Amino acid sequence: MTIATSRGAWLLWVIVPYLAIATFIVGHVWRYRTDQFHWTTRSTQLLESRMLKLASPLFHFGLLAVIAGHIIGILIPQSWTESLGITETEYRIFSAVMGTLAGTAVLLGLVLLITRRASDRRVRATTKTMDVTVLGLLAFMVATGMWNTTVHNLIEGGYNYRLSISPWFRGIFLLHPNPSLVTASAVPLSYRLHAIAGWLVIMIWPFTRLVHAWSVPIAYLRRAPIVYRSRAPRHARAGAVGLAGARRASAAAAPQAEAGIAVQGQGGVHVN
Repeated sequence: MTIATSRGAWLLWVIVPYLAIATFIVGHVWRYRTDQFHWTTRSTQLLESRMLKLASPLFHFGLLAVIAGHIIGILIPQSWTESLGITETEYRIFSAVMGTLAGTAVLLGLVLLITRRASDRRVRATTKTMDVTVLGLLAFMVATGMWNTTVHNLIEGGYNYRLSISPWFRGIFLLHPNPSLVTASAVPLSYRLHAIAGWLVIMIWPFTRLVHAWSVPIAYLRRAPIVYRSRAPRHARAGAVGLAGARRASAAAAPQAEAGIAVQGQGGVHVN
């Protein structure tokens, strides 16, 4: 590896990850301390809900499954699963099938979300530049992730990323980064692109609406239900209903009474 290549490798696979982690932490602290009012999804459900009812569950539940798969595949060493009697072939087939299902759900949900935001005039009017950036990066991540899972691991017979990508990722958090694990010629380009896109998403996360991921309303589960009731006693409410009905009947009878008086005025009143 040449010096230029070595510098590029350290930049992409060591400096960028640490820069993304630092920006992620500091950015969240800054955002929470200075901009809590905009710590929100900026939901557009009131503007369009028909497509959102399908797109949002597909994307979010599929994403949870994808994250779980990444945790198992990247953070858990291969030796641990082998100690449980799970061979690499069994693990690859299981992860490829489940990853394809979860990735398909995320892909469909994301396509619907992008279509909704692009086709609905009112939703499009609320879209900011950072929203477009996030959607573009997520789309790129989903596309490369689906290619890795479906093509490399399901169709072409598999690439054991747990011997290269996984140790490199764990080494970053263990403060023993080894960029040569990612720059090896055996590592497919789609895996590298997927990793770079992931670090970019982490880097811009605090400055986007993605911060709503940390605002899970857990307190709602133990909060007492809110009961709406009138302050007036029941007999007072019943009297008020009766009085309102009498007023409506009186108002309806008033035009008829006025019409009768007008007729009498025109014909006259005769007394024998």
